[in-house]
Amino acid sequence: MGHTFLVTEREADNAINTGRSLINVAGLARLLARGAAPARGAPPAPGARPAADPSRPAVLDVRWRLGGPPGIDSYRKGHIPGAVFVDLDRDLSGEPGPAGRHPMPAPDRFQAAMRQAGVWQDRPVVVYDDADSTAAARAWWLLRYFGHGQVQVLDGGYRAWTAAGQPVTAAEPAGPPGDFTARPGHMPLLDADGAAGLARGGLLLDARAGERYRGETEPVDAVAGHIPGAVSAPTAGNVHQDGTFKSGAELRERFMTLSAAVGGADAIGVYCGSGVTAAHEVLALDVAGLPAALYIGSWSNWIANPARPVATGRDPGGGAARSGD
Repeated sequence: MGHTFLVTEREADNAINTGRSLINVAGLARLLARGAAPARGAPPAPGARPAADPSRPAVLDVRWRLGGPPGIDSYRKGHIPGAVFVDLDRDLSGEPGPAGRHPMPAPDRFQAAMRQAGVWQDRPVVVYDDADSTAAARAWWLLRYFGHGQVQVLDGGYRAWTAAGQPVTAAEPAGPPGDFTARPGHMPLLDADGAAGLARGGLLLDARAGERYRGETEPVDAVAGHIPGAVSAPTAGNVHQDGTFKSGAELRERFMTLSAAVGGADAIGVYCGSGVTAAHEVLALDVAGLPAALYIGSWSNWIANPARPVATGRDPGGGAARSGD
């Protein structure tokens, strides 16, 4: 059975709030100044909180690149003081297969990873990656989906932090595990049938690079092209050259223009290759004040069924054929 939006009754309690999902370097520096994470070798007392000030966030380093090198290598060379490394493939994804290359992690697996990283249910979390928030947005979306209401992305990432002259360290923090409990259903979610429905009757955005959308190249997946009816909206258009997000007004204008091109839409969904960069697009839509659903299986799930149609070229529905043809 297909669903366009899979949500719980508590969705309204976790409604998207423009401007609250990003934090800049100065803002994070102020929060971290309120208490220091203990250094490794100085474990806290059993059951102790990770910091005296409850407004001091857990900081997650989510540096990752498709095809490598591993983000842990960058983390070990230097990271924001107190940050804990979270592996996108291991901690923020399920096992690859027909559900996609980066499918939804099981709630208990995600919960365990977040607790190990020091995430508390009632304390804020800040996530970051190298610069453009592509990987950090995946952590943001999952934490929101599983019920954490205080998650922000560091705008500009580690590059912005170091460019501002903020301190870095190679020391890994030590602290007690958090108490985060994963409760699914707090963000809109699409399956393949729901994505197809939005492509026909709403706005389904393809967050991949334009050449992958058009089917001119496909460096990762076995089939090139896009979901028929989907509109190309590469995530590179959401950020400045330094990786920081464009303003909410600029992003809203971008997405409203894309919506107008298909006659306007009341509902928006996003997909990419495997559900990573699509989360970045959902974050950009959030900054623009536009709620959107994520097709987390994305293209790698879509083409797992050879009966699903595939389109190529610039036209959203152009050249449609069956992926098995």
